[in-house]
Amino acid sequence: MAVQACINGWRVPAESPSLPVTPSELAQEAASAVRAGAESIHLHAKDATGQDTLEPDAVAAALIAVRRRVGSAPVGVTTGTWAVSEPEERLRLVRSWEILPDFASVNWHETGSVELAEHLLDRGVGIEAGLHTTESIAAWKRWPRRAATARVLLEVVEPLTAKSGLARARDLVDAFHPWESAVRVLLHSEDVASWTVLREAVRIGVDSRIGLEDTLFLPDGTRALGNGELVRAAVSLHATQ
Repeated sequence: MAVQACINGWRVPAESPSLPVTPSELAQEAASAVRAGAESIHLHAKDATGQDTLEPDAVAAALIAVRRRVGSAPVGVTTGTWAVSEPEERLRLVRSWEILPDFASVNWHETGSVELAEHLLDRGVGIEAGLHTTESIAAWKRWPRRAATARVLLEVVEPLTAKSGLARARDLVDAFHPWESAVRVLLHSEDVASWTVLREAVRIGVDSRIGLEDTLFLPDGTRALGNGELVRAAVSLHATQ
């Protein structure tokens, strides 16, 4: 079971003084997460205002800076439509990337996801398939190239409470059957349900992730100083099982 660090996400700097935005900040937080035990890094490249972007120069700068600090740890990026809402423009930008990530997350419910995933695979980029619903799980299972997926992300988004987030996580797990899959599975949630769902991932023996994208707080409710502190807490939870 591995812990992935999601070091910034869609958040903006006003939410946390530790949120990395610039390439140097991303590199520093990524290095801290790897030292704390993260196996891989998931990041969102940002523009000058702190908003997510898929522009090739921004993606390249982020990847180059982070790789200089994390050694052999795989580094991945988002392709979420909140960065680029039009599927054609998103694909055009991704096609223009010259510096490629080790993997990229592709949300299966978003329009154009299959074409984008296949383009990335054809260029040697690993795919993390983001599955938010039982419908997206069924759609991914129908994809002829699903066996080439590097990792499936079972993602519990917008839970109302920790309890409802856990129930949603179990619904996704029951629909996917990780124990029957040859593809690695990572289960995670965000904000109020993040630690509850991480503990569930540990319990059932799948990968987990943590970082300032998913939560700003440690398990005891105190505000995290950075990604390294969050990853260290997650690794400790793994160690106790």
